[in-house]
Amino acid sequence: MPSAQPSVLYVTDLTYEAQGRRYGDEDVFLSSRLRDTFTVALCHPRDAVALMDGFDAVVVRNSGPVLHYQAAYEDFRTRALAHGVRVYNPLTGKADMAGKQYLLDLSAADYPVIPTADRRDTLDRLPPADAYVAKPKAGADSLGLRVLTRDDLAGLDGLDSGDVLVQPRIDFRYEVSFYFVDHTFQYALRTPDADRRWALTPYRPTDDDLAFAQCFVDWNALDHGIQRVDACRTRDGRLLLVELEDLNPYLSLDRLAPDDRDAFVTALKTSLLHFAQPH
Repeated sequence: MPSAQPSVLYVTDLTYEAQGRRYGDEDVFLSSRLRDTFTVALCHPRDAVALMDGFDAVVVRNSGPVLHYQAAYEDFRTRALAHGVRVYNPLTGKADMAGKQYLLDLSAADYPVIPTADRRDTLDRLPPADAYVAKPKAGADSLGLRVLTRDDLAGLDGLDSGDVLVQPRIDFRYEVSFYFVDHTFQYALRTPDADRRWALTPYRPTDDDLAFAQCFVDWNALDHGIQRVDACRTRDGRLLLVELEDLNPYLSLDRLAPDDRDAFVTALKTSLLHFAQPH
């Protein structure tokens, strides 16, 4: 008898409304494409703990910012680690999965990232700028984001406790996102209009662009999983990291040509097949 297909619990919130993104549509498409290789069941993130032990792997996809269900997510994370549940992406990510501390760490280590501070006594490390962006360290989807002057920063709540991140507002030409499965680059998309973050078009990266994105994926050291490296192109042509999304990155698959979309699905299936097998 042939062996049964590996089983996957696909965690998604099909009803979550995100500006400029169709979370539900993307997950309906992607889960349907996985079904010829895996036995797939979809569930809401609040139901993952009750169901996860019955599957070979748990795939966390477009489940919305975890701050909207923080207690449930922490319970899921704790129990999954304790029970040895295979979660894809693995729960060892050092980037957005673990909060925004990585922006401070990378900034301090002189990686090409937007300079970042979280304490009043480190604000002098930020370069002069016309304006600054302050956002909660535990935030997501620009929730709580404020644009301030340098003088405004002196009275900013949260700097004494380290609960707020401050960055100079960058005058950039466009944003570009690089998408990886495991450590392998898949595709890139950019914003033709800097004011429309999710109106993306295909982008052909240069070798230098790929080296930039790869250095952050290598730093994160996830053996398996999907990662999205978000960057901005400054007026002088440099790329600076905006975000390294390693928890549940939206993929903008609807912006890809069919062949590129198929290639991504194939890469994901290959990665997930290896990940779901007992080691």
